[in-house]
Amino acid sequence: MANMTLEKARIHAGIWEGVLTAPVDAAPALQVMHQAQEVPGVEVTALDGQSGQFSVRVPIPAALLADGIQTFVIQDKATGQTLDSFVIVTGEPLQADIRAEMDLLRSELDMLKRAFRRHCQDGDEG
Repeated sequence: MANMTLEKARIHAGIWEGVLTAPVDAAPALQVMHQAQEVPGVEVTALDGQSGQFSVRVPIPAALLADGIQTFVIQDKATGQTLDSFVIVTGEPLQADIRAEMDLLRSELDMLKRAFRRHCQDGDEG
């Protein structure tokens, strides 16, 4: 369905919540995919007094959470159009990745500082 937009409101108590705007009166069917598997329990309900606006609630099953990055993709079930996605990042391996990235950034910054200092010194001599 064209012209549907989905805006995240929050994640609270293990439930992703958002507001869907669609040019229809009946709640569109949505699906949430995680690693090519459909996540059960997605709720789409009309907002009171808001024509074409719907509350979307996606329960995040604890069984799907593990170390690393977990991506959930929210799609229009009829067309497969991706409306939004959300990512949950957990675990110790991630800390090691972030530390490695920071070390790499620090070493690159040190290299740039040395090169800049050399450039400034060479400019003074010429």
